[in-house]
Amino acid sequence: MTTDLTRLPTRGQHGAFHVVVESPRGSTVKLKYDAALAAFSISRPLTRGLRYPFDWGFIPSTQGPDGDPLDAMVLWDDTTWPGVVLPCRALGVLQVDQKRKGGRPGERERNDRILAVPVSAPREENLRTYQDLSRREREELAHFFMAAVHFEDKDARILGWEGPEAAERMLPLPSGG
Repeated sequence: MTTDLTRLPTRGQHGAFHVVVESPRGSTVKLKYDAALAAFSISRPLTRGLRYPFDWGFIPSTQGPDGDPLDAMVLWDDTTWPGVVLPCRALGVLQVDQKRKGGRPGERERNDRILAVPVSAPREENLRTYQDLSRREREELAHFFMAAVHFEDKDARILGWEGPEAAERMLPLPSGG
């Protein structure tokens, strides 16, 4: 019997939320977990010269407006590999909208990215919100997300940033909370 990583519990101990890594830091391809195969497959190569700056994945047992699990970028200075589950806390949300998949011309949908740090990342323990990052770091992250989909038919747009409270509102409450 195989485990469907998209159906893992959203939250673990002490209210931390889980992020399942799909594309690890440094990867030049976007990997995607395929629940039907119970395996990771290549979604697409990134634009030449791009690499994931941090571990990229999804939050299990969630669903965004695009029908996929919520996306998350795990900001830390380590690298894992596909399938690793990281207990995290939110720093904020980069709000993004894009053309709706299969929608009518001009129809758009949200595809926000949650910015998180692992709860067991001592070098990042001083980070509490996306605002603790420099303006340059925030701009580089936004630029990465736009460059990563530049050649896709998404017409993605950055709408702005919101804090960790906004990210938490997107997720189920912790058990007993």
